[in-house]
Amino acid sequence: MATTLIGRKVGMTRMFTPDGVNVPVTVLQVGPCFVSQIKTQETDGYSAIQMAFEDIKPRRSTMQVIGHDAKAGLAPKRVHRECLIEEDAAGEYELGQELTVELFENIKFVDVTGTTKGKGYQGTMKRHNFKGQLASHGVERKHRSPGSIASHASNAGESGSIRKGKKMAGHMGSDTHTVRNLDVLGIDKDKNLLLVKGPVPGSKQGLVMVREAKRLWKRKARLLAEAS
Repeated sequence: MATTLIGRKVGMTRMFTPDGVNVPVTVLQVGPCFVSQIKTQETDGYSAIQMAFEDIKPRRSTMQVIGHDAKAGLAPKRVHRECLIEEDAAGEYELGQELTVELFENIKFVDVTGTTKGKGYQGTMKRHNFKGQLASHGVERKHRSPGSIASHASNAGESGSIRKGKKMAGHMGSDTHTVRNLDVLGIDKDKNLLLVKGPVPGSKQGLVMVREAKRLWKRKARLLAEAS
């Protein structure tokens, strides 16, 4: 399995390289996570581990979650996520095992998944970057309108409704988004902090999933090959 942990986005700051170059970085508090369940082909039909993250007061949890975590010898946890593993890798884990940011010590690039900031209901100019109508005389209060959609309303013999996927006004943001191939610039083992180059989706204190980069871009794959 690719190394994966649950964490939270702390915020952004900057670092300076030895050459004096200013590099924007995002600070992630990754882990500690605990193995709360191990799934195997025999019992569940697939191989995976379930990770639990962040303590929660029992009165804010449910009896089901409290009992589930107690089987692994854990106090109630707030977040639970699964990660697929190889069929023969289940023996490498045990219930209650702690997983910390040290797993990323020798990893150069990571993928970070988070939930983007919600923007509410937005028009086409903000949501899809439409340029809008003409702003000259003669256009009456239609400057931010998407224009006519009549020519896009036919599904050739199927229906007269708007074709699915048509770019129109609607809900924007609050989507799951993954930023790939972020450079790992530093690790603080004592505070479980991971410093990655560039932006990460979501607001401060938002939940994120950090995993070892699955598919490197050509330039970064070449850098990794040269370093090894």
